[in-house]
Amino acid sequence: MNLPSPWRADFPGILALEAEGQTYLDSAATAQKPQAVIDALASYYARGSANVHRAQHLPGERATRAFEAVREQLAGWLNAASSTEILFTRGTTEAINLLAYGLEGQFQRGDEIVISALEHHANLLPWQQLALRKQLKLLVLPLDANGDPDLQAASQLIGPRTRLLAISQLSNVLGRWTPISALLQLARRHGALTVVDGAQGAVHAQPDMQALDCDFYAFSAHKLYAADGVGVLYARQSAARLLNHWQFGGEMVLEADYQQARFRPAPLGFEAGTPAIGSVLALGAALGYLQQLDSGAVLAHEQALHLQLVEGLRQRPGVRLLGDPQLALASFTVDGLHGSDLAHLLGEQGICLRNGHHCAMPLLKQFGLSGALRVSLGLYNNGDDLQRFFAALDQAMELLQ
Repeated sequence: MNLPSPWRADFPGILALEAEGQTYLDSAATAQKPQAVIDALASYYARGSANVHRAQHLPGERATRAFEAVREQLAGWLNAASSTEILFTRGTTEAINLLAYGLEGQFQRGDEIVISALEHHANLLPWQQLALRKQLKLLVLPLDANGDPDLQAASQLIGPRTRLLAISQLSNVLGRWTPISALLQLARRHGALTVVDGAQGAVHAQPDMQALDCDFYAFSAHKLYAADGVGVLYARQSAARLLNHWQFGGEMVLEADYQQARFRPAPLGFEAGTPAIGSVLALGAALGYLQQLDSGAVLAHEQALHLQLVEGLRQRPGVRLLGDPQLALASFTVDGLHGSDLAHLLGEQGICLRNGHHCAMPLLKQFGLSGALRVSLGLYNNGDDLQRFFAALDQAMELLQ
């Protein structure tokens, strides 16, 4: 099945890679950018760049207005209560580290943090290290037969000593939506703070903070067809007031002398230093681009591609899927073949995919693996991309067996 993408021509990087004989199937790591994003980034620098919030000249005022307009745009896109709930970071990883340090004062020795067994290192290691610093208990929700956090186990592990639940919305390895609503409800029942890693989920389903009802939600711009170096942390106003400042410098100060200082509240109090202004403006352009698309058509296209990907992998002898992926990506191994050898031969044929532990080493260990190959899809991919991948995979398997 051909499955053409009506949006492919909007992404010059995809067309350029195709002209070089490259097939890009690594969007879960970083997505290609539409022309609208490239234009926004170039325009900011071409018109004269300036710092935000602290200048009284035209380019500074222009940059500040555009920068804060993106914050307002994000608040609307996320259905946040206020733009003050939108904090800019360098990515999902920094956002979660901000929380792990900023919330440190909310924990006492013996308190519990709950995560799931499928977490990316970015939503594991900050909490692991916080637990070590504060002598907390880090509890891990096991997975059920489908590869989802086990709700029955969760009802036993999430309890009166639980102070925080941190959970991914969509697994970057298994390609499955977690039962996020049920898990958040369990945590709220015990008064625990809730953190959602939306790095993958935000790309494939527009997040609604009022419906999700979590305290914190983090995602990265570069996976959302925008520029590198920017992340977004939604922080519910009541939860943001619990945060201690964790980085210090310009912008976030209300008053300072040599001995002490007072700091701004969120959001500016957690945006020390010069932000990635151009990349923030490019994120606004990416949201504008996505919002003018037919979201139903995009989802239908991604679902059809995903079905073709999963069926094609399952039809090949010796190919083993990890879990039962639902959308956007599939991780797999091939019996008797080393993933690095396969990835090398696929790369030589112009297939751009990911191989390794995908920053989820404990999860791969549960499968008895040190790594796996992963194909991940963007809205610009089409059926021809998958046919090239399958042809290359067949050839690589034949050469290695």
